[in-house]
Amino acid sequence: MSPRSSHAGEPLRRRPSQRRSARRVERMLDACAELLDEGGYDALTTTRVAERAGVAIGSVYQFFPDKRALSRALARRNVELFAARVGRRFMIEDYTSWWDAVDAIIDEYVEMHRTVPGFRSLHFGDVFDLDLLDSVADNNTVIAGRLRALLLTEFGLADGEDLDRAILVAVEAGDAVLKLAFRHDPHGDPVIVAEAKQLVRGYLSRQLAAAESRRR
Repeated sequence: MSPRSSHAGEPLRRRPSQRRSARRVERMLDACAELLDEGGYDALTTTRVAERAGVAIGSVYQFFPDKRALSRALARRNVELFAARVGRRFMIEDYTSWWDAVDAIIDEYVEMHRTVPGFRSLHFGDVFDLDLLDSVADNNTVIAGRLRALLLTEFGLADGEDLDRAILVAVEAGDAVLKLAFRHDPHGDPVIVAEAKQLVRGYLSRQLAAAESRRR
């Protein structure tokens, strides 16, 4: 893994210090999401974001040096929203097994893919978007860490390197298959979504069973 600066995960030039500035930044990110869904990353420009958000181009450059920084900030917001929504599900719903919880996590991903602007255009593991949340870990590693913590808290799975590796591989594989589900169907091919659930559940079942056997 190549060295990175200590602020590699921070897309903002500066953080908004006032509520008005924070709202303006949110409008910029909303505009970025809409434009990404309409025309993709190649068609995205800071000028178009400023126009759509109803702000001066100088306001954009106050916080974002370029469209890559805007996209990274939007992806950060998406990841934070995903983690918050998954956490909320775990608080209000009673899952009797870890695989029901994993299914719920996938359901949340699919629902956000369908309904949250910009979510389907910026995936957690896209090449130009790596390391947006953490200076030493790519996005899927961050997501895996958060899901690992949820599963440990809820179901008391045996902690250790085996669990870390199993969840990371499951997240990477699930992310890839779910992208396939949305490649030609804007609502997500339900058959492929079901296959993603089976893949993740089957893989984790084998890995967790093997890890438990090695501990005995």
